[in-house]
Amino acid sequence: MKLQGKVALITGAARGIGAATALRFAQEGAAVVACDVHEDAVRHTLDGCRGAGATAIGLAADVTDRASMGQAVDAILARFGRIDILVNNAGITRDARFEKMTEAQFDAVIDVNLKGVFNAAQAVVPGMIERGSGVILNASSVVGLYGNFGQTNYVAAKSGVIGFTRTWCRELGPKGIRVNAVAPGFIQTPMLDSVPDSVLTRMSEQVPLRRLGQPEEVAHLYAFLASDEASYINGAVIEVTGGLRI
Repeated sequence: MKLQGKVALITGAARGIGAATALRFAQEGAAVVACDVHEDAVRHTLDGCRGAGATAIGLAADVTDRASMGQAVDAILARFGRIDILVNNAGITRDARFEKMTEAQFDAVIDVNLKGVFNAAQAVVPGMIERGSGVILNASSVVGLYGNFGQTNYVAAKSGVIGFTRTWCRELGPKGIRVNAVAPGFIQTPMLDSVPDSVLTRMSEQVPLRRLGQPEEVAHLYAFLASDEASYINGAVIEVTGGLRI
């Protein structure tokens, strides 16, 4: 098991990639802390992790609220004594063309997808520095690399996450902490539930593999990057896109 004995905090773990990552980590032997805005939302995730034989707890935490994240981290440290892995997965979309995007839409996405990553990382890093080890994995996106129509806010946030990753790898690497980012493409998650089938078909046709990705295919990469098998990978931004170039 790649993650035996590790303690992993996963934000936005109620569904989609976050839930799949929690389950994959559980299967690899990690103790999983599944965080979401509402604690009840992660119940299904916890059932899956416990079914895999892992220790798993759920916590309510709002990544946009520094006090909330601090309290969550304090609770984890009180229970487990450490946090070995942080997966900054929490994210939202509020899409609109640039000229029609409201300030509220812009701020909401930046607060969750960019500042939330900053808040969660700052909350866990002191303990990692004290122990001289740790892994931070940040959720970027293919659109953070190439841009996308109607997603000024989302692209700005996901591009910013790449900047975080490359900066933190330099600052935290000497302290024993690895920081990497994952950039998924079109993944079949609940975020796409409202997308018409005709649009999903067109999206699939843009991918050389001619299909959407599955959350588990992203989770496999997170599990590898969190493990000692990736001990010399730091500051990387790895695409999980099926070859998509927007």
